[in-house]
Amino acid sequence: MMKVNIHEDYLRSLLFGLQDGLVSTTGVVVGITIGVQDKPVIILASLVAVTVEASSMAAGQYSSEKAVHQMAGKGKHTDNLIVGATVMFLAYLVAGLIPIAPIVLLELSLAPVISMFSSFAALYILGYLKGRMVKHSPMTSGLEMLLIGGVATTLGIVVGYLLRTMVN
Repeated sequence: MMKVNIHEDYLRSLLFGLQDGLVSTTGVVVGITIGVQDKPVIILASLVAVTVEASSMAAGQYSSEKAVHQMAGKGKHTDNLIVGATVMFLAYLVAGLIPIAPIVLLELSLAPVISMFSSFAALYILGYLKGRMVKHSPMTSGLEMLLIGGVATTLGIVVGYLLRTMVN
């Protein structure tokens, strides 16, 4: 097996970006789809949301990591702030496209279910791979990420369902 060395701060950015991109975007996409049955509006809102959220996460990554660097003093951290922010942005954006793709490619009646299940599968796979990387039980890690992400995603779906009468 090939060993991959990745700086711990970049691994944190990668995992955080991927997980949050999947969870947040799925909640937004499926929640909006439940509330509004207008495919162009759903696609527009989803793409705007994932772009703004990825940018916000990258900015937050940069600012918070910079504060940690400043607090620790010069020379104690070897990660590059721009690289960490870029990893966060790209991870969030790429993961966010997973729940959006079914909305773009499929009929609206089937798309939210496929969006949810593909995101849940991606969460499990991400957790499984994380478990392997950090030498923790891959299956347990996969299930943990699926459970945590699944609960958070479900909140977005419930809110969309409860509030759909307000926009219709």
